Amino acid sequence: MIDLSILPVYLTAVVALLLLPGPDMLLIASSSMSYGRRVGLFASLGNATSGIILTLLAAIGVSTLIAMSPLALKALHVLGGAYLLKMGWDCLRAEASAAPELDAGVTMARTFYQRALISNLLNPKALVFFVMFLPQFVSTNIDASSGEQMLALGLLLNVLGLTFNLVLVALVGSLGRSLLSNQRFRTYQHKFMGAIFILLALWMLSGFTL
Repeated sequence: MIDLSILPVYLTAVVALLLLPGPDMLLIASSSMSYGRRVGLFASLGNATSGIILTLLAAIGVSTLIAMSPLALKALHVLGGAYLLKMGWDCLRAEASAAPELDAGVTMARTFYQRALISNLLNPKALVFFVMFLPQFVSTNIDASSGEQMLALGLLLNVLGLTFNLVLVALVGSLGRSLLSNQRFRTYQHKFMGAIFILLALWMLSGFTL
C-alpha cells in the first residue's frame, strides 16, 4: 500500500527526522540514563504506541479535524503542558533510591510507558506533524485509498522510530549502569528527571497562545 517509487524519498525523510533531537528523544535518553535500559525500553514502547494511535487518527481523518480546530489545539497544549508539569513536580518530590538498582522494577517501567504514551498523545505538535507529513507521500498511482497509504506510511515510520529508539536506549543505558552505581547520582536522579519533564512542559506550552 506504499508507492515504491517514492519509498526512497520517504525513507530518507524519516531517517533525517529521527536524527533530529526532539522531546521524544530527550525523554527516552534521560529515562534510560536515570533508571536503566528497562525503563528506556518501556518509554520507547509507550512512544511507539502513541505513534500508532496518531497514525490511525490521521488515517481516518480525526487528526485533521482536531488540527483545524484552534480551540482543540489550545486544549491539547494546556493539558499536555499541565501533565508534564505534574510529572516534573512528582519527580522533584520523590526520594532518592536507597539501593544501587541497575534496572528499575516493573512499576517504574510501567510508569514511564504511560508517561511517554500520554505526553505524546497530548502533544499537539505531534498530532499536527502526522497530519502534515504523511499526506505528502500519498500517491495517486497505486490502487489504494489515501487512508490505507497513510496507515502503511505511519506504521513504517513507527517501526523505524522504535528501532532507532531501542538503539538509543542500548547506548545511553550503558552510561546509566555506571551512573546508577553512584550514590551521589542516585541522590539527584529524580531531580534530573523532574527538570527534564518541566523543560518538556515549557517546550509544549511555548506553542500555546490565548
